[in-house]
Amino acid sequence: MQQFEPIAALATAPGIGAIAVVRVSGEGAIDITNRIFKGKDLSTQPSHTAHFGTLRQPDGTLIDEVLVTVFRAPTSFTKEDVVEISCHGSDYIIRQILTRLTREGVRLARPGEFTQRAFLNGQFDLVQAEAVADLIAADSEASHRSALSQLRGGFSRKLKDLRQQLIDFVALVELELDFGEEDVEFARRDQLRSLMVDVRRVLHPLIESFSVGNAVKNGVPTVIVGKPNAGKSTLLNALLDEEKAIVSDIPGTTRDVIEDELFIDGIRFRLIDTAGLRHTTDTIEAIGVERTRQQMEKASVVVYLFDGAETTPGELRRTIAELEEAGKPYLLVGNKADLTLDSGRQTLDDIAGKGKIIWISARDQRIDELKAALSLRVRTDSAVQTDGALITNARHLEHLTATDEALARAINGLDAGVTADWLAMDLRVALRHLGELTGEITTDDLLDSIFGRFCIGK
Repeated sequence: MQQFEPIAALATAPGIGAIAVVRVSGEGAIDITNRIFKGKDLSTQPSHTAHFGTLRQPDGTLIDEVLVTVFRAPTSFTKEDVVEISCHGSDYIIRQILTRLTREGVRLARPGEFTQRAFLNGQFDLVQAEAVADLIAADSEASHRSALSQLRGGFSRKLKDLRQQLIDFVALVELELDFGEEDVEFARRDQLRSLMVDVRRVLHPLIESFSVGNAVKNGVPTVIVGKPNAGKSTLLNALLDEEKAIVSDIPGTTRDVIEDELFIDGIRFRLIDTAGLRHTTDTIEAIGVERTRQQMEKASVVVYLFDGAETTPGELRRTIAELEEAGKPYLLVGNKADLTLDSGRQTLDDIAGKGKIIWISARDQRIDELKAALSLRVRTDSAVQTDGALITNARHLEHLTATDEALARAINGLDAGVTADWLAMDLRVALRHLGELTGEITTDDLLDSIFGRFCIGK
């Protein structure tokens, strides 16, 4: 465990409130707080205990009545001595406490410095440290669950075990280089190949999960498209339960992108209503149609809405072919189910395949099946089959991809019978990226970049 100078910061959100918490961590944190605290002698109190008393200025002037909680190293968040001072949530009181602490030798903390110390002291690895920020920022059940999984170890524990096995093999390969003239083989090539295949088998679903994980973290981009007057704006209003978009019988009313958010089963969806897809000579509407196509390219899910009472079998076939060619996950949604004849629905169902069309009535807000389908689409996406671990961070994706590419080169080299020095070179690259991912290999610039994005007090 490293020893650091004491630091302090407001750990709760800034602003006036009933309660605020000032956190102090580092060498001497308990003794320093004890010098300005009037109550029990904090230096003799056991860890994880709370004590009522007052904080005072050097001349005895009362600052506030407080509750001080003591956490002794190494059983605190930072693995250092930590004190948390719960006071009244007045900006003035908070300033007075922080000023009083700085006069006793405490430094104001930088953004993310408490979590950075926890990482440097071995409380968790770098992936888990980054998950702390994601957990604080989580605004949906899905993003909360993903961050919590990473905070508890998630995929990093498995990667650490595999990395250690790779290290053992690399050591044997490196040893062979010392006996190059003797033509000896310490690392069994069949076992090494099997291990590299196993590592890649773990990496692939994690890499593939990034598109879903990033969407879960930032909201799943969901584009509502279809021909003019299919009911897209009515559907958006029904999903949001408010009059967000203008609804009109005049085709082409929506000419720009309209966006809002919706939570379904704890998943945040970024709903995007777009201009109707059709050929038009109207310059403004044509721009809207082009923006619709751009949004489809960026979407994670495309909701294609069509008028069940007006759409012909030929039109539906062409639509399905275009959606398949686009290669985006999509849901076929038949609107105006209340106005569609049973025979017409049967024909369209036969074309799309049984159960492929979700029938709704946006005007009557009969949309529960669509909500369930959207939730199911995200939860059962093939990229999510990673034992609950999702990649939500671009830095993680970069290192996982680089590791996979290095191992692929090593496997190809092994099959081609390359010498040990070439093999060792690719294995070293793979190990470096795995180490940088979990923080076993770090630079000051990397740590400053990661923890600088945290809020002060965390």
